[in-house]
Amino acid sequence: MPDALIRPLTADDLDQAVAWAAAEGWNPGLADAPVFRAADPDGFLGVFLPDDSLAASISVVRYGDRFGFLGFYIVRPDLRGRGYGWRLWQAGMAHLGERTVGLDGVVAQQDAYRRSGFVFAHRNVRFGGPLPVAGPRHPAVMAPEGALVDAVVAYDAALFPGPRAEFVRSWVAGPSRRALAYVEGGAVRGYGVIRSCREGAKIGPLFADTPAIAAALASGLAGVAAGGPVFLDPPEPNAAALALAAGLGLQPVFETARMYKGPPPSLDLSRIYGITTFELG
Repeated sequence: MPDALIRPLTADDLDQAVAWAAAEGWNPGLADAPVFRAADPDGFLGVFLPDDSLAASISVVRYGDRFGFLGFYIVRPDLRGRGYGWRLWQAGMAHLGERTVGLDGVVAQQDAYRRSGFVFAHRNVRFGGPLPVAGPRHPAVMAPEGALVDAVVAYDAALFPGPRAEFVRSWVAGPSRRALAYVEGGAVRGYGVIRSCREGAKIGPLFADTPAIAAALASGLAGVAAGGPVFLDPPEPNAAALALAAGLGLQPVFETARMYKGPPPSLDLSRIYGITTFELG
């Protein structure tokens, strides 16, 4: 380990980390890596062996001066138990500095995160299954283009703990994905993104002012999946979001714990029907 090097991941390195995530069953999006880098190009670190092979990865994305999010914490299976992960964890937390740090922890790791100072906030419950297309798209639902993208970025800012304008611009317009906004009276009242994944597709985020708006967006996004499996990750405290997922015929398949180290952000979970990603918040 003394010869191991910690450095930021290149684009190719991040592709490797995404492949590891797929092998772990996390089902990442087909085009996640380049869009993830838009959030914070320096926010993806790895431990590299003397032969420059990747031993472990972590994402420690900084959203402004007050908030960061940790994810993609993976050690290569044949190198686990040798201290590479702990060394990278320490470097990642140092990279985030004094910011409040969020993560979505799988059940098996939640006790370890608690020992590192993270406090449970709420569960996120992944729902999955075929998503039916319920008739024609609602007339208020449209693709964000031009000035509407700016309005979507502004809407997103009220429902995320830190600034992420460049990420949202890339997220709504990147490859292998479709974004829709709900516009009423000239104002955005919700938006969602669906992206193709290794298995099926994921909706995230799904932000909306009301359950009816969330349902209209989900119905519009369903057409992209063409009847294949769709996954949605609502926060458990939003009972309307859980009811929406169940009403769409989706079933709980997985869960994580949203945890924070530092003062937790104040978010209106009643408008969050699906988080953006487990990796970046």
